[in-house]
Amino acid sequence: MRTKSTQTRTADGGSPALTQNGSVIEMSRERFEELVSDALDTVPPELAALVDNVVVLVEDDAPSDDPDLLGLYDGIALTERDSSYSVVMPDRITVFRNPTLRMCESDEEVVEEVRITVVHEIAHHFGIDDDRLHELGYA
Repeated sequence: MRTKSTQTRTADGGSPALTQNGSVIEMSRERFEELVSDALDTVPPELAALVDNVVVLVEDDAPSDDPDLLGLYDGIALTERDSSYSVVMPDRITVFRNPTLRMCESDEEVVEEVRITVVHEIAHHFGIDDDRLHELGYA
């Protein structure tokens, strides 16, 4: 069974967070991708070794029907896989740049939100649901 699990939406329902100068945080796609890579590097090696058949992507915008979405896991969690799981396309973790930049007020907040989003979506790959992630502070 293929599942889609979502990350928390922007804190204020989607209104852009403004920086000190009254604008939304600006960050190049390349720099944002580096932050995602850095966040992946913080996953403990013993957990990273268990991640199986997953690709991590960065997209500028979330789907139009959910524009405040920060991240998305689309795949079959490890806890749902059985012996019939073979020759399948990789699961996808997508981190959405623009909604993340809109909700953050500083570069430091972007770094932290990207880390939380990456951990959140990897947790879905391990079969951890949103309620438990919320309890752990990753929602």
